[in-house]
Amino acid sequence: MKITSYELFQVPPRWLFLKIETDEGIVGWGEPVIEGRAATVKAAVDELMEYLIGKDPLDIEDHWNLMYRAGFYRGGPILMSAISGIDQALWDIKGKYFNAPVHQLLGGKARDSIKVYSWIGGDRPSDVGNAAKEVVSKGFTAVKMNGTEELQYVDSYEKIDQVLERIAAVREAVGPYIGIGIDFHGRVHKPMAKILAKELEQFRPMFIEEPVLPENNEALREIANHVAIPIATGERMFSKWDFKKLLTDGYADIIQPDLSHAGGITECKKIISMAEAFDVAAAPHCPLGPIALAACLQVDATCHNAFIQEQSLGIHYNQGSDLLDYIVDNQVFKYEEGYVKIPSGVGLGIEINEDHVRKMAQIGHNWRNPVWRHKDGSIAEW
Repeated sequence: MKITSYELFQVPPRWLFLKIETDEGIVGWGEPVIEGRAATVKAAVDELMEYLIGKDPLDIEDHWNLMYRAGFYRGGPILMSAISGIDQALWDIKGKYFNAPVHQLLGGKARDSIKVYSWIGGDRPSDVGNAAKEVVSKGFTAVKMNGTEELQYVDSYEKIDQVLERIAAVREAVGPYIGIGIDFHGRVHKPMAKILAKELEQFRPMFIEEPVLPENNEALREIANHVAIPIATGERMFSKWDFKKLLTDGYADIIQPDLSHAGGITECKKIISMAEAFDVAAAPHCPLGPIALAACLQVDATCHNAFIQEQSLGIHYNQGSDLLDYIVDNQVFKYEEGYVKIPSGVGLGIEINEDHVRKMAQIGHNWRNPVWRHKDGSIAEW
């Protein structure tokens, strides 16, 4: 079997899909994208696919190493996201070739289903109490929200109090035992992160996410010694080498590699297995489309330390198009009592509605992250 061609589809709300074709008629789908830089990743995929045309798609480990190592310069969000989507599509082909779901080719299932959480509140969270109550009424047992708007390196206690009011509203709305993930989104610098994390302990969060930017991960030591809340990070880390120091330093409790950013199925399976050796849990990042989610679930199935999965249904980014719009059978991601079953179909376990993909690719998108500024005019972290 040989790879003969590929196509890329830039589809709303902010996704990029990849279709790889073979001479035996088997096709695979992947989702190579960095949010806000879809066209840049698309160009990287074009360059990397030059290596793969005419090659056997089943030699995934060799292809991964070629794409990662043969370019001399390596790593980072763009190249690793391009590799990720190609890797997902190759695994989809391999599963279809062997008539098996990807998780069976990775060693088989360690679980039949996994807990999922639902996003509430948006970028500038408001009315989160009612939003949390609504998603819990649908069966979710965990929610995640952005904790804060922009914060200066040292900011006012008024903003701290506003965060506490929002989290208090969520906790009051859903009761004491629903999981609450609080995403700092890298918007908080170390001086304020220490204050905010300490104040949030009273609400017993499921975790705090990216309490500082990943380039400042050394600050996690002080925060971890300051509070008992589990610390999660990793969505902006892109390889096993990026995660190595985080794990050996021992100040993260939950890692969140993104299967569309951190090297795809091949690399994220290794990253999550590395974390297991450090007694660290995994909650893969995935505010993306159906292909990315399907890839996450295939890896989740095989990893003992995966405990919850992000998913984007109804997320504030998905205006006009949503998670289920691009697949034929939307029951494959049916959520029951806060869990989703591991897809059992061949390959990634989903069937893409190609006609709809092509229709929406005609519309396309030019999604960009918002640009925030502080009151003094300086750029704020979004």
